[in-house]
Amino acid sequence: MRNLLIKDYLQRAQTRIEMLGFPKSKADYADVVREAQEVVELLLKALFMGVGLEVPKVHEVPKFIEQNQDLFPESVKNRLERIRLISRELRKERELAFSGAEDWIPLAEYTPEDAQRAIRWAQEIKEIVTQALQEIGSINPS
Repeated sequence: MRNLLIKDYLQRAQTRIEMLGFPKSKADYADVVREAQEVVELLLKALFMGVGLEVPKVHEVPKFIEQNQDLFPESVKNRLERIRLISRELRKERELAFSGAEDWIPLAEYTPEDAQRAIRWAQEIKEIVTQALQEIGSINPS
């Protein structure tokens, strides 16, 4: 059952990555950043399930990976700093990208470069997670 849920998370993450092109095409770069954060969160939670851990009920999960490093394959351990950086950066932007602030108007602040970086990061995390899940046998190579 857990493997079915992992596959569900991966499929929904891939769909969301593909959907990021729509707000980007409408110059809604803030929503690209916001949605990319959710993709990364979904992917990292799939990774947790893959190693048999309870999924943390928080938006940024790399610290839980670090606390349980012995359960993760080397491909994750070797890229933990990168995972942490991407997750942290997107997490910091999550609320501002969604709600903004009096001095931070999301549609005015986010740029095409911000959106493209967020998309690249989501794709990178998907590659890391997919490789790790294949290594631990939670999913079959496709």
